[in-house]
Amino acid sequence: MLQRVITLSPMPPEKCAYALARYSRSPDSIRESIEWVRTHDSQKFLESFYFQYGHASIADLGHVVLCFEGISELAATEIEDEQLWDGQARSSRYQDFSKSGFITPPEFDAAQAALYQAAAARLLSGYNQIHSKVSAYLTDLLPRPDAMKPEAYRRNIAARAFDVARYLLCFGIPTGVGQVTSIRTLERQVRRLKASEYGEIRELAGEIAEACSAPPQCQWEPGGVSEAPAPTLARHVERDEHLLRSGENLRLWAKQNLPAADSQCPEAVDLMKPADAPADLVATLLYPVTDRPYRELYRLAAAWSARQRAEVMDVALESRTRRDELLRNFRNVTYVYDIVMDIGAYRDLHRHRRCQQFRQQYSTKLGFETPDAVEKAGVSELYSSLIRHAFETITALPEPGSHYLLPLATRSRFLFKMDFAEAEYISRLRSGVKGHFSYRKIAWQMKEKMATLEPELAHLLEATPPWVEDPLVR
Repeated sequence: MLQRVITLSPMPPEKCAYALARYSRSPDSIRESIEWVRTHDSQKFLESFYFQYGHASIADLGHVVLCFEGISELAATEIEDEQLWDGQARSSRYQDFSKSGFITPPEFDAAQAALYQAAAARLLSGYNQIHSKVSAYLTDLLPRPDAMKPEAYRRNIAARAFDVARYLLCFGIPTGVGQVTSIRTLERQVRRLKASEYGEIRELAGEIAEACSAPPQCQWEPGGVSEAPAPTLARHVERDEHLLRSGENLRLWAKQNLPAADSQCPEAVDLMKPADAPADLVATLLYPVTDRPYRELYRLAAAWSARQRAEVMDVALESRTRRDELLRNFRNVTYVYDIVMDIGAYRDLHRHRRCQQFRQQYSTKLGFETPDAVEKAGVSELYSSLIRHAFETITALPEPGSHYLLPLATRSRFLFKMDFAEAEYISRLRSGVKGHFSYRKIAWQMKEKMATLEPELAHLLEATPPWVEDPLVR
């Protein structure tokens, strides 16, 4: 009987891409295609068909597994900022970061590094104190149920206390990330990271390319034959000049042309359903290079003439070459959530990739979040003083290195553009009692805003109110 489903053992990513690409272009069986690849040069094939002829789908057929260790939380956030990305980062709920130290930005001189390190160490010490105090408070508040084993109870209390203490972790805290991506996504990722404003991230981009051109450092079968996972890719990952220049050009245009900003208190969650596609596109282009709400930018763009809107688009596209895709800002979707939240909550919601996400420049302008448990545990004064000291130090340090000292409690502004199905999914999943209280509030407000905007669809939205709690469930 003809076998219709055939499994393949792991292959070097470029060999796999070559075999499957040849399989689609030949009447041979997959077995014959693999034998062909054994005796032919996959690098020469990818050089010709992927990088020269632009058959980009070929690079989707090979996947590379990479792990990043000893990188900052800030770098992890930027690494993960790919829509077609699969991976995991270290959890702030299940791991104790108190002894991990912190990453010092390469941009700092000796005096700046010393100032940063002292402030970061102070935050880490506070992280320990807050965790201890909140653990004691939760233990008194939530006695162990008879049916729960002592060790499980201890882990649950520790995890909930870490949910509070994590607000004092700064962006410079070291973490680890594991990812699985196609060669095409990896190429886009490396080019984007090389255009970063952060020195650590630019260095990591170069290290990714080096790692792809060398044999794997970890092997399932020690001593086995190994090949570099993506040596051809490593030769074709120059900096994404279009991404870099378009951001610079749009920032300059906004500075020279936008009127004075509205001085309104930011709403935690704002939802719009843009009816004017060009205005939506222009507002999305300007959002990351300003500190203004999306609604304000949309209203401005909607009132402009077609010529004025075209000027913004031209500014964004003037550095584009034939190789560059349109920026993700040009992807229009139905619903736009403009969210002010702490950057810890953003790290959690950032994992939802079936939407377009944008962030504004990190800063201390929007203040910080204070968990309810901080006040109830009697550590409000300690908590506030630690964050205020960090904020004061940040103002004394140069950007962008100063961003590494931002505590995860710091509020910032983020844009999430999605369809209804994704809005329903995030609201339902992230509002559950197992989740962190910071994003539970956001998810509930997303549901409430959607129900108001689309009353006919409200019955499809299910979410758990943030006041419904079960702290001993993880």
